[in-house]
Amino acid sequence: ASFLPGRDLRVADKLGEMAIHEIDLRNGAVLETGCVYLVPLAERLELSFRISGIANPKSSTGRLDVFTRLITDHAQAFDRVDENYHGPLYAEISPRTFPILVRKGSRLNQLRLRHGSPQFTDTQLRRLHEEVGLVDGPADIEGGLALSVDLKGDSLTRQVGWRARRHAGVIDIDVRGAYDPLDFWDPVYARKNAGIVLDPDEFYILASREAVSVPPDFAAEMMPFNPMVGEFRVHYAGFFDPGFGHETGQGRGARAVLEVRSREVPFMLEHGQIIGRLVYERLTDTPPQVYGQALVSNYQRQGLKLSKHFRPV
Repeated sequence: ASFLPGRDLRVADKLGEMAIHEIDLRNGAVLETGCVYLVPLAERLELSFRISGIANPKSSTGRLDVFTRLITDHAQAFDRVDENYHGPLYAEISPRTFPILVRKGSRLNQLRLRHGSPQFTDTQLRRLHEEVGLVDGPADIEGGLALSVDLKGDSLTRQVGWRARRHAGVIDIDVRGAYDPLDFWDPVYARKNAGIVLDPDEFYILASREAVSVPPDFAAEMMPFNPMVGEFRVHYAGFFDPGFGHETGQGRGARAVLEVRSREVPFMLEHGQIIGRLVYERLTDTPPQVYGQALVSNYQRQGLKLSKHFRPV
């Protein structure tokens, strides 16, 4: 079962009562769906005053519907590292749709370090959009930059998304372009009313209507799901790197790929419906290389795109 150690305990203090058995990852092991695994990470942190951390699954992890969260000693919340933290890191991993093959050195989540509170206000965000154009059209900014879902698709294929197949097979988390998408996914096509019904507990890959741009001296994060938007969850992997969709990273606008799961009831999702908001943060320094610029950037200039594990359609 999932757990947090709480203010007074280390993760190791809870393992005796929570762990059922141990798995050796040195030669690889399959993590099954419906199970919760706790993996000590190779890295540890030695943070100083006013330096904190926030974690998220990597994009490729989220697009496989692998629920991954960071845990630290004395943690009272997932995916958060308090300032002055000195200690080990753990990943809680729970595949939801596909079993995955992992091994020592596999990377499923990522960490951003923050100095102070770098988040932009809405007023600053509107000014930034006027200067550089954060989306390809009018910007809806209130508590972040709104993103809406595209359910019309392109005029040629009319495809608007993918729905995951259950019991489709194991995916090796460390390989690229090895799998036929149609062995694991069913295409979802636009309907006449420009809406789709999300079936309960099914996993979908959709895309934003807007093309997004993140300037080189900024980073962005998809805000956590707001239950007032509807009965569905959007976006495991909420980090958008500096240069994503920006011309400096040879992007010129890129769609946000949305990992969507309905909850207990079927839910009608309409074209153009707001499904999340991006919050931008200014970096302390512009990185020497940005996303898409001399880096292995799997999702620059993306449209509706599955994870890097699948062959292009």
